[in-house]
Amino acid sequence: MSGGSAAESRFPNVRIHESSYVDERVVIGEGTRIWHFCHVLGDVSIGRHCSIGQNVMIGPHVTVGDNCKIQNNVSLYEGVTLEDDVFCGPSCVFTNVINPRSAISRKTEFRPTLVKRGATIGANATILCGHTVGSYAFVAAGAVVTKDVPDFALVAGVPARRIGWMSHHGERLGPDLICPVTKRRYREVAPNRIEAAD
Repeated sequence: MSGGSAAESRFPNVRIHESSYVDERVVIGEGTRIWHFCHVLGDVSIGRHCSIGQNVMIGPHVTVGDNCKIQNNVSLYEGVTLEDDVFCGPSCVFTNVINPRSAISRKTEFRPTLVKRGATIGANATILCGHTVGSYAFVAAGAVVTKDVPDFALVAGVPARRIGWMSHHGERLGPDLICPVTKRRYREVAPNRIEAAD
């Protein structure tokens, strides 16, 4: 394990604050910035041009894609995979066991969690393990995800339910399914499923 400038020397073109630590068997892509009081455990892969905020813990056995933004006070536990362009808001929570007990070891029961490309997870949201958050989905602040989230879905509440659709650009779609900013069109292809029309 190495911290600060020693960690930076292991990863060219990566900025690691002197208060943060990076264990062995870690890959970090160029252009990534790791800020204060972070800990990256072993067997972790972090892509290029990511921003890892203060007090973030990642690993072990976690994959983070390119251009991800992980805000302050987030822990990515074993089994979490973030694809490219994922945004994790401050203090959002990932779990890796469904039914934890302090007195019972369940390390063999970890369930994987996949957050697909372009998804946004709002501040203080909770993602229960074993589920997939779809591409460009938007999980509202404080929501608790207890089942898979479709691509482009806007979900909110406890438990989280779909309340609308979001565009690639992060704008809420109206009944016409046209992004109000980019004018990109979407179409419904099945119940509870949309895709880009062009």
